[in-house]
Amino acid sequence: MKTKNLHNWDISAKNAIGLQKTLAREVILCKFDKKIKTIAGLDCAFSKDKKNIFACIVVLSAQSFEILETVHSIEPVTFPYIPGLLSFREAPACLAAAEKLKTVPDCFIVDGQGLAHPRRLGIACHLGLFLDVPTIGCAKSRLIGNFENPAVGKGSTSPLKDKNEIIGAVVRTRNNVRPVFVSVGFKCRLSDAVRIVLDCCGRYRLPEPSRLAHQTVTRLKFNPTYVL
Repeated sequence: MKTKNLHNWDISAKNAIGLQKTLAREVILCKFDKKIKTIAGLDCAFSKDKKNIFACIVVLSAQSFEILETVHSIEPVTFPYIPGLLSFREAPACLAAAEKLKTVPDCFIVDGQGLAHPRRLGIACHLGLFLDVPTIGCAKSRLIGNFENPAVGKGSTSPLKDKNEIIGAVVRTRNNVRPVFVSVGFKCRLSDAVRIVLDCCGRYRLPEPSRLAHQTVTRLKFNPTYVL
């Protein structure tokens, strides 16, 4: 899979914040209602010494959830941990993995935020600009915003708001389990993102592409020689 080369990653925190504000204006929000045939989950993990980052992408059939392709990358960590600048730490490894894909997925579900970010450029948005395909942020926890808990039944949602702006949705993916935080990444609407996440959820809290990517990258973290 080819990715765009929008900028380099050798950048200061101050300039990274400025770049986020610029790139946020390039994020495309549009209707995404095509029939999805393939969908990818993307997740990252750090080595025990925090010197390397593992990124894993699992591509599934959207109908059967059969695994079609799995790729990964291991890259050195070159950017410090700074809240709100996660993508400058993780995205290079994600893109290195994406460039190994033979399949171009119809959509990516990224473990992280999309528009639910202080400068409206979470990692799902940032990666979407490089990948140029629809991306969705599906995070296990909230970064910013206020919300009321959705009803306890699967499929219940409530808006995630930053002041008066809706920046995402709090989504119950199983009965009586903690919700996930869904937001637009690129080339979709919030309603599309919520629908796709719920369509990918079965017996688990996380959508199946995300769950399998998380499972695989965790194995890699503890055993870098693990054969995918």
